[in-house]
Amino acid sequence: MRYTQRIKIFVFANPLRVLPFAFGSLIALGTILLMLPFASADNHNISFVDALFTATSAVCVTGLAVVDTATAWTGFGKAVIMGLIQLGGLGIVTVVSVAILLVSDRIGMAHTRALAAEVGTDTYTRISGLVRGVVLTTLSFELVFALLLSVRFYFAYDYDLWTSVSHGVFHSISAWNNAGFALYSDSLMQFVNDWFISIAISLAVIFGGLGFPVLRAFSVHGRRWKLWSLHAKLTITTTAALVVFGFIAFASLEWTNPNTLGALSPGSRVHSAFFMGVQPRTAGFNSVDIASLNEESIFVSIGLMLIGGGSASTAGGIKVTTFALLAFVMWAEIRGDRDVHIFKKRIPEDIQRQALTISLAGVGILAIATMALMLTGDFSLSRSAFEAVSALSTVGLSTGISGQNTVADLVLTVLMFVGRLGPVTLAAAITLRSRPNLYRYPTDRPLIG
Repeated sequence: MRYTQRIKIFVFANPLRVLPFAFGSLIALGTILLMLPFASADNHNISFVDALFTATSAVCVTGLAVVDTATAWTGFGKAVIMGLIQLGGLGIVTVVSVAILLVSDRIGMAHTRALAAEVGTDTYTRISGLVRGVVLTTLSFELVFALLLSVRFYFAYDYDLWTSVSHGVFHSISAWNNAGFALYSDSLMQFVNDWFISIAISLAVIFGGLGFPVLRAFSVHGRRWKLWSLHAKLTITTTAALVVFGFIAFASLEWTNPNTLGALSPGSRVHSAFFMGVQPRTAGFNSVDIASLNEESIFVSIGLMLIGGGSASTAGGIKVTTFALLAFVMWAEIRGDRDVHIFKKRIPEDIQRQALTISLAGVGILAIATMALMLTGDFSLSRSAFEAVSALSTVGLSTGISGQNTVADLVLTVLMFVGRLGPVTLAAAITLRSRPNLYRYPTDRPLIG
């Protein structure tokens, strides 16, 4: 057997290996394109690590950057970044949705039907229809937000037609895919007083972070809440609660900070606080200087980044459903309930264990990565933890560590790749390995607490 054939068998024999291979190949292609002489500006010397970091950040829809996106790249380079964001965002949503069906035969007919309903199909023969639905939904929303932003740029900022459209399209794709890349050196800080752009970008981030299953539930069932799936209900309610919490937290903590909200008018403080509360949900745009945030705001940001957005979406983190499920598990344990119930539905124990496994795995990786960043440079604990969570949760917000040294950049590159694919791969791996035990050991109860 030829060596190449062995590689193909190794990669495609297990669907879990296809996802890292596909994304790794896309990152490699993006790195090569960004290293081309005409991809970078004349006064910028783009190294291999810079190109690799940028390509990984774009494909993994993170938004962290080691060079200034606005000045370091030519029009071709920016187009490559936008293309990588689009392919990376579409890829993760499509692959996750299809992967749900590919592994569903291991978990029983009842669960198979439930999962198929979540992603909008009923049989394997309709996977092509599922993919088409994901693509059309993505492009439709991106078109709407691109039009809104283009019109705003054209009439409010006197951009010419080409600049308005190109900036509108780029930021719409970046926002919908929760990427956080911007065509301005200060991200979106120059628009801190523009309520229209703040709200438009925030809504694109929120809807993009809900995930295709939730968007489909809304399109099919509308306001008939009782017909919505448990996943859709849990995602919507938890997302709404976190958005409100983020807004209140940043408004109260930063209202008088002269380096952030304190320098703005009362009206600008309100929509900017809303913008700040949404972005840590894996988007990565910023309209104020992140390095000037209070330590309390940094702590809140870390928590929001760690939770992330919805499953089967472009958002990262442990996902809102995982966070909400663990909260209900704790509540049931405190109440002494035998079962965990959410919206009058009982949650199986294997799903609870999956949520706990993904969360603890994420915390463990973050602890190691934070220590690694502290060892690579003179970075404080809070800054290192913030940067590690931002990379692992594919957020893109930064306190300035990105681009400081090569080792730190490589650590963050690995974190972005693991954060984009790790939770998906781990969840699928747990499902694929799930099997009934032929025997059980006697029970015992160790002391807890």
